[in-house]
Amino acid sequence: MLDNTDRLLAIEAIRRAKARYFRGVDTCDGEMVRDILAADCVLDYRGCCTDPATGHDFLPAMNVVMRGRESWVSDGLSGLGIVSVHQSHDSEITLTGDRSAGAIWSMTDRLYMPAGSDIGVMTGFGYYHETYEQTGGAWQIKTLRITRLRVEGA
Repeated sequence: MLDNTDRLLAIEAIRRAKARYFRGVDTCDGEMVRDILAADCVLDYRGCCTDPATGHDFLPAMNVVMRGRESWVSDGLSGLGIVSVHQSHDSEITLTGDRSAGAIWSMTDRLYMPAGSDIGVMTGFGYYHETYEQTGGAWQIKTLRITRLRVEGA
């Protein structure tokens, strides 16, 4: 059982891991992202660019489930000609064991689309729902699922 200091240190380590995930995604640093992912992670991006009110999917190519850290592509969204900017806001982190945790992150992201696209920018609002595990002293993302409140295109 973790004492209060160890609990707070674990929560801060999870926050830092999520910050590196977003930075790695936005800077297309696949090595950084893979370092944060558990070897057997499951990343479920289905519906991540779909507005729940209209059902419009702004980026159908993102409807994938990635299994294992090696499934992460090094160039990320830039391979599709997209520049992403993610902002994480509040976090709800619950330690479920000495080496496991769950987290919900509120977030906003903007995807700047390549020239010739139907829209110039997609802005999404929602939540990342994740589980984490500590492996070799580092907290890593084990599962990930995005839910949306709203997605807009302009």
